[in-house]
Amino acid sequence: MNVNEVKQDIKNNKLKPIYLILGQEEYLIEQLKKEFYKIIPDEEKTMNFASYDMESQNVAVAVEDAASFPFFGEKRLVFVTNPYFLTGDNTKNSVDHDLDSFLEYVSHPVDSTVMVIIAPYNKLDARKKITKELKKTAEFIDFSQIDEKAVTTYVSNFIQNAGYKIENATLQSFIERVSGDLSKAMNEIPKLLLYCQNDKVITIDAINSLVAKSLDQNVFDLINLVMKKNSKEAIDLYRNLLLEDQEPLQINGALVSQFSLLIQVMGLANKGYSQGNIATKLGVHPYRAKLAMQNIRKYNFKSLSDAYLGLVDLETKLKSTQESPELLFQMFTLKFVDNQIN
Repeated sequence: MNVNEVKQDIKNNKLKPIYLILGQEEYLIEQLKKEFYKIIPDEEKTMNFASYDMESQNVAVAVEDAASFPFFGEKRLVFVTNPYFLTGDNTKNSVDHDLDSFLEYVSHPVDSTVMVIIAPYNKLDARKKITKELKKTAEFIDFSQIDEKAVTTYVSNFIQNAGYKIENATLQSFIERVSGDLSKAMNEIPKLLLYCQNDKVITIDAINSLVAKSLDQNVFDLINLVMKKNSKEAIDLYRNLLLEDQEPLQINGALVSQFSLLIQVMGLANKGYSQGNIATKLGVHPYRAKLAMQNIRKYNFKSLSDAYLGLVDLETKLKSTQESPELLFQMFTLKFVDNQIN
């Protein structure tokens, strides 16, 4: 089910008792929440709308509310957010959830209530009984695998509907600048529309001036420089990131994560996995999987492994010594280049 189909359900008053929104596209989730919020008239919202966070509240409270009949209205709306118990994550177990009552409600929902379960995760644990039951009874709205093409189309249509123009090459540069993330793109667009309001044409200069490179993008650039054995430019970029107040451990963590991803993607690609299947299996954004697939063709496993192990060692030193992070990174790059030569 997609956003437009949900809007049609609401418009035609053909609402389902349970909807489950899966994925981390905050922009689309917020848009849907606004649409569902319209179900309840303003004068009834205090009595017939409630939102429950599963990281701090027991699901039984949400179930009790959902099972109640609306007060002086036709519908009750209940948001259930962050249902981590639907995933394989067992770390957030501070709340002892009454999953039996939730399972009973999901099996026999109340027609006068619309329960919207908002799961900001890339996937659910399909082995769990409650997940299996939800797949039978709930309408799934899956934002977990929105690919670059879908993001590009959405952004392009939004810009056109706003009365602006953007060339395809410029649009692609913008999508790359926001790492294929729709929520990031939609947060940046208002600045671009304001900046280009005279000609109503979004230019590459506007994008370069207003849309900063993300840490992930800078990390990709840094990886390419390291793997090309371009020590000087790699150290210069690292220094610039420090000057932009990026934390050394954060930079190193992003580098370790990206090298780990490249190694995993290389292994899965060698086994015949497609880009889409890799993104699903690793639980990463499709755009990250795409970039990784493009990059592994340029590298070999030993070089990736050497860089990964070197960065793990660098992280240990960052945590245990008082030496300059820039100096430690410089030593890492020089050692990596020396190992590749030898």
